Amino acid sequence: MIERKFIKQNVTEQRIQEYVFSKLGRAGISHVKLQLTPLGEKIIVFSSHPGLVVGSGGENIKALTIALKKKLNLENPQIEISEVGNPNSDAQIVADRISSSLERFGSKNFKGTMHRAIGDVLREGVKGVEIVLSGKIPGARAKSWRILTGYMKKCGDIAVTDVKFARASAQLKSGTIGVKVKIMPSGIILPDSVKIKEEEIKEITIEEVPEKKKDEKEGKKEKKEAKPRKKKAKKEENVKEDKAV
Repeated sequence: MIERKFIKQNVTEQRIQEYVFSKLGRAGISHVKLQLTPLGEKIIVFSSHPGLVVGSGGENIKALTIALKKKLNLENPQIEISEVGNPNSDAQIVADRISSSLERFGSKNFKGTMHRAIGDVLREGVKGVEIVLSGKIPGARAKSWRILTGYMKKCGDIAVTDVKFARASAQLKSGTIGVKVKIMPSGIILPDSVKIKEEEIKEITIEEVPEKKKDEKEGKKEKKEAKPRKKKAKKEENVKEDKAV
């Protein structure tokens, strides 16, 4: 069945992505794509720091290729690195940055970390950002802290397909802190967005009538006025004749 091939390819892609994240999680990796070619499996790794993924002399790429071939039983994996254009608008990269800053500096200034990340994302011109931290911050009891800025779709097809969602985790002494990031890009066309077109109002200009046309109109008026005068004169003549008879 064709459906089984697609499902198998998606499962393999997910397993490759999990393994790449476990090995190169701090290299600013956004996501991984798998393309089947006649020569073998082409694995495209999208990262904001391609140099960290490649390593010195391509050591990381060679080790990753051998590991994927053995563990996932791939025939001929070929890894390609692609740089992410706007890392601040990528949900996975933002979530990894927040988790790494929490591990480095602790959870005391977690609100500043969240606001700093939101400021970096908003500079890219996105429609909305939402960050949720859950764990033992700042006390011993687990809590959830949520910051939302802008406009964010929570339901419907747009919330599932167009809104970027990512998760990450930070390992601290107090426990694990979960990070959730949602970003609504600026290029999304909402179904309820309506544009009203403004009608162009044309100015009506009164054209000046030429002198010839004015003379013609005046002549017609004089003729119309002369006709009833002639009729009155004839009537008066007829009345005088009747009286004379």
